Amino acid sequence: MVSPSGLCWSFAEPVRPIIPRMKLVVAVHIDGPQATAAAVAFDAWDAAEATKTYVSRIAHVEKAVRGELDLRELPCILQLLREHHLTPELILIDGFVHLDADDTPGLGQHLHHALGGSVPIVGVSKKRLPGLSAQFEVMREEETQPLLITCSGIDIGAAKVRVRSMHGRKRVPTLMKLAARLAKNDE
Repeated sequence: MVSPSGLCWSFAEPVRPIIPRMKLVVAVHIDGPQATAAAVAFDAWDAAEATKTYVSRIAHVEKAVRGELDLRELPCILQLLREHHLTPELILIDGFVHLDADDTPGLGQHLHHALGGSVPIVGVSKKRLPGLSAQFEVMREEETQPLLITCSGIDIGAAKVRVRSMHGRKRVPTLMKLAARLAKNDE
């Protein structure tokens, strides 16, 4: 359509603003039959503060099955992403993506699969597993104990560099501590 001034107009789809995809740190706190899932969004790996935070309350969580991999956090994380319409470019979890060097799936691998393999997952853990060698370790600042890094959808070397560069003078990055506090309702 041409306006009286000679300009062309189009009534096609409206232009939607481009929303940058953020990185998320997620944490889940299970308290009996219920849980709280929290996400801390950030743009830069060395960010000291969150861009935004999100919290979801989960009314019912199944009991853990003895002797099986505990995946109770998985539906909590998925509910958090759905409720807040989050489409992160990467997710960091407090836990393992895989449980050994043979890629035995952990929580993070199940999350990666549940998201269609489209979102890289980085697992960060203070706990050592017998099947993970020194190649999964990363030292932060002057800490004497390493963090263990596992990942899916991103190179292990790149994941280690990014976690090492995250803000915080202690072993666990600042934004991971914030996500854990939000999940525990300490914030």
